[in-house]
Amino acid sequence: MSVTREQPPAASTFARVGLLMYLLLIVYASLFPFTGWRDNGIAAQAFLYGPLPHYWTVFDALTNVVGYVPFGILVAFAAYPHVRGAGAIVLALVAGTLLSGSMEAAQTFLPTRVPSNLDLYTNVTGSLAGGVAGVLLTPTFLEQSRFLSLRRHWFFDDAGRGLIIAGLWPLAQLYPLAYLFGHGQLATILSDWLSEWLEEPFDLAALLRGGLELTIEQNWLAETVITACGMTGAVLLLLVTLKPVAPRAPLALLLVAATLAAKSLANALLFNPANAFSWLTPGAQGGLLFAGVMLFGLSFAPPVAQRRIAVLMLALGLFVVNLMPSNPYFVATLQSWVQGKFLNFNGAAQFLSLMWPFFALWFLLHPTHRMKRK
Repeated sequence: MSVTREQPPAASTFARVGLLMYLLLIVYASLFPFTGWRDNGIAAQAFLYGPLPHYWTVFDALTNVVGYVPFGILVAFAAYPHVRGAGAIVLALVAGTLLSGSMEAAQTFLPTRVPSNLDLYTNVTGSLAGGVAGVLLTPTFLEQSRFLSLRRHWFFDDAGRGLIIAGLWPLAQLYPLAYLFGHGQLATILSDWLSEWLEEPFDLAALLRGGLELTIEQNWLAETVITACGMTGAVLLLLVTLKPVAPRAPLALLLVAATLAAKSLANALLFNPANAFSWLTPGAQGGLLFAGVMLFGLSFAPPVAQRRIAVLMLALGLFVVNLMPSNPYFVATLQSWVQGKFLNFNGAAQFLSLMWPFFALWFLLHPTHRMKRK
């Protein structure tokens, strides 16, 4: 008589990688823009003993709480199964306190940031709430549950990193981009840094183009290529994590729909509701169409081919977007950017927008992932 044994609890690679990436986002958002460091004679811990800020809003306080809730959840998930229950809650509280306290102390030396004990209190509250939520959600997401059964049935065992990166694709749309899915446009930032360092204008994109000026038609074509490459690469990244029995088409459509919805919502909030669909330019429409056609055919390709084509698409998109000159229409649109309420998140959003294709390429090219499922 055979006895069915439950699988022992296992650590979640998904949660641990997610915690690391979320930690990097918090650090980037807290210390952005990383310039002007100076010692003003104030002790790093002085903010702890000062009075509460005179000027603050409920929105700012709630934002600080909500921003650390995922951190607390991920700490609880990442510690499982070694630390559970009350221990996981305490761990999330301590980790959130140390992280937030370190960030506030570091802000003492940044002229554009103001350390605040209220920020510390609200961040710690968010970490505590996240730790409690993480413990309550552990049976649903990490133990024997329908969600975990679907995860094991639809996705390969080593898909955790790829799922995180695919899940970050919609969030990467929150920062304004000159071109739909035009992530990784480092040439503009590097040009600004070089111009400041050389004390004269420097355009890296123009140097890469050899001084060639693009026509309107060439700009449209380039935007089509950028959009098509970005969408194809992102969806193929998701597909290589899926087992053959998974509902591949619905999941791919859900990812694209969530990404475009995030893009529209971000445009409406950052600019104004009339700009919600300003990303749907003729070039973007063509790119979405071409990507849809390519993905229809590539969905039947073997995983190794999907992986290689995803790398090619993402690399091509990176190359083209860094050749592009400044988009005057995009620059004009930025004039209506309402940054005030979301100022603390602009740094994290920009970081994710710039680095997402490199995260994706890291996953696709990592030897551990390339050698499997050939």
